[in-house]
Amino acid sequence: MKGILTSVIVLLAVVYAAGNPQAQAQSEPYRAKADADGVQRVTMVGGDYFFKPAHIIVKVNVPVELSVRKEPGLAPHNLVLNEPAAGFAIEQDLSQDIKKITFTPKTAGKYPFYCSNKLLFFKSHRERGMEGVLEVVE
Repeated sequence: MKGILTSVIVLLAVVYAAGNPQAQAQSEPYRAKADADGVQRVTMVGGDYFFKPAHIIVKVNVPVELSVRKEPGLAPHNLVLNEPAAGFAIEQDLSQDIKKITFTPKTAGKYPFYCSNKLLFFKSHRERGMEGVLEVVE
């Protein structure tokens, strides 16, 4: 059992170190548009230390539906977007299955989102580039 645990930890460390967040995190800002039902829908993918899109623009006081998932891989990821005064307090574990998160932004501004996970003595996922910004505009 101890040998299996050591092998898993070594494998996770290799997977963790292999990601290149700078190359993967690059994406153009995504400007959400409201569908016929008035909801701004955004599909987001998290992976080896990136979010795509990493910059999302939505309108204030218009409902938002985020459909989030993670790419296949061993590293666990989550999505943290926490600004209760602006209308959202989200901490969602990601899986390969799509999770739908709904909220209505109440205040214009730029709000960071990120993965808060950290493996052993390595940098956190956020420090490795797994972060982005939700921009709420008038």
